[in-house]
Amino acid sequence: MATLYTLPELPYDYVALEPVISGEIIELHHDKHHAAYVKGANDTLEQLAEARDKENWAGINGLEKSLAFHLSGHILHSIYWQNMTGDGGGEPLEKDGTGELADAIAESFGSFAKFKAQLSKAAATTQGSGWGVLAYEPVTGRLIVEQIYDHQGNVGQGSVPILVFDAWEHAFYLQYRNQKVDFVEAMWRVVNWRDVAARYTAAKERANNLLLAP
Repeated sequence: MATLYTLPELPYDYVALEPVISGEIIELHHDKHHAAYVKGANDTLEQLAEARDKENWAGINGLEKSLAFHLSGHILHSIYWQNMTGDGGGEPLEKDGTGELADAIAESFGSFAKFKAQLSKAAATTQGSGWGVLAYEPVTGRLIVEQIYDHQGNVGQGSVPILVFDAWEHAFYLQYRNQKVDFVEAMWRVVNWRDVAARYTAAKERANNLLLAP
């Protein structure tokens, strides 16, 4: 079976996000952890193909959970790398070409400050491993914050992640130890708002492709 998923290259050097995230963390996170999700997704697809060929469904529950776990991990990390830049931070602004995103955040959450507080709290209080995510919800066209357990739990069906904060310990522990709150606060200094704005625009344009009826 052909390999379907590959590890994307980082859009910057390992040290590009310092001092917010150390080069050592980025290297381990990307080259080891993300790579493991890619391998896990491909391996699980092979195991599912074997189950179909042999009509052996004894392990179907575990295989489906494994595919969701590894594939979601791969997708969220692929977004995560692009969501960050060494010259990022601040907030989306009209003068930076991200005014549409800024307006959507204000409409959905009341203000940027209120949105920042909600996403920060969602990311910092995940129980165990998980993510804080800003997502486009296609039924109402509004933005929502999701608190994702592991990589795939507690997600609104059809919502499109456009900004993701990785709250797994492997994302910060070498540098921030057990101070997840400090890591989340620091993350705001490297957000690539141009990338987030582009994802917001793309999600809006494709919303009708997802839903068969209004």
